[in-house]
Amino acid sequence: MLPEATRYLKATVSLFSPNVFLNASKLSAHGAPSSLQTRRNLRVSHCFAARVPPQKKPREKVEIPGLEMVTYGDRMHYVPGLAKPVYPPWEMSFKDPRYYRSPPAQEMALYKDKPCYVFNQRTSILEGVRQAAWLTKTHVRPGLLPHLVSLAAKPENQLPDQDERVQNAIKHSRFWDTTEPRPRKEKYSNTLLLNLLHLCATLQPTHPAVGRRILAENYSLAATWKRGEDLFQIRGRNGLLHCSMDPLPRICGEQEVLETSDQVLESFYPVSPTIDLQQVSEGEYPYPHAHTLYFLETSDPNCQLRPEQFRAKMIMFTFGNALARAHKLYGPQSLLERPITVQAVGTNGRIFQFLVFQLNTTDLSGDDGIKNQAWLDEDVELYDFAKVRPFIKRKEVPAGLAGYKPETFSKFLALYLHGAA
Repeated sequence: MLPEATRYLKATVSLFSPNVFLNASKLSAHGAPSSLQTRRNLRVSHCFAARVPPQKKPREKVEIPGLEMVTYGDRMHYVPGLAKPVYPPWEMSFKDPRYYRSPPAQEMALYKDKPCYVFNQRTSILEGVRQAAWLTKTHVRPGLLPHLVSLAAKPENQLPDQDERVQNAIKHSRFWDTTEPRPRKEKYSNTLLLNLLHLCATLQPTHPAVGRRILAENYSLAATWKRGEDLFQIRGRNGLLHCSMDPLPRICGEQEVLETSDQVLESFYPVSPTIDLQQVSEGEYPYPHAHTLYFLETSDPNCQLRPEQFRAKMIMFTFGNALARAHKLYGPQSLLERPITVQAVGTNGRIFQFLVFQLNTTDLSGDDGIKNQAWLDEDVELYDFAKVRPFIKRKEVPAGLAGYKPETFSKFLALYLHGAA
């Protein structure tokens, strides 16, 4: 009786579940599974387990000089045993953009034998800030100048209840502006930046020059220069640009600019300065002056940059904006009568990068002579934690905002008020 029941059970399981088979030896006399663990044997179809057939190699066409192949072209239909005819490409008497074929690059009108190295918003250069400083002929100094940071320390340049309002701006971006358990970085970093800019803009009644600025989003930039024997270009769309009717004042005097001639640029030999750069062939705006560029770190894995490369991107785009303005004002003149200053702020929603760039010269052919200047303040934290739920690991971090640092917003406010206070 047991073998027949076993065969019946096995046939029933195979009928309703063809890919799962129960071991009949594990069944009891009443047909129920025993105390031992039931074993399952999972199998897949042979079409998934079979080997992929190798691809057929295309047959080589042999052309024998002096012999003409017999084709079925004259018969207007396929004939077994005869070769396939080869017709010349058909040229239409009119232009159809659907079938346009671009000529080779060497035959284009703007083709140049000398390549151009392009830096765009997705470029991640190997040496980071050092390579960006060499490409722009810039001497980079750590930190911001004291007289610039001190702008936010004056009572007339501060907001009423400043610390409380900044903390509310952080909480709004991290806790109140989302229905998700944890907001995405690109969302809360953009919300925090707009909140801080809105707080700074409330000083317009006491600082009328703030009203002479606008914010430009997704602007396009293109600037070209020569460094040694190579041609470079920075172009693309990036971030948020604060434009002004009035230019920023110069950061340092003429004597300090002349002293840059004795400074030596840091070298990263044997790495080539053009590494990681793309190689290619080559009405009046009422707010012409770039005031501050705002950069946000992205979570896109295709263009995510490390902190060093992110700071290099800030230097390159501030230099590009200053260089484009210098070409507009002074043309081919290399030594600028009045240096051009552009600022930049980068953030990921918690850590800020502050940069002030001063373009002193557009002569970038050699390493000697007057150099451009940049002041970079790296990895400045606005707060320590912003947790929706308590985080417990070794020690408990309570939910909410913790470790707010007011001096970071003071630097943000100082750059905003630069040129207006």
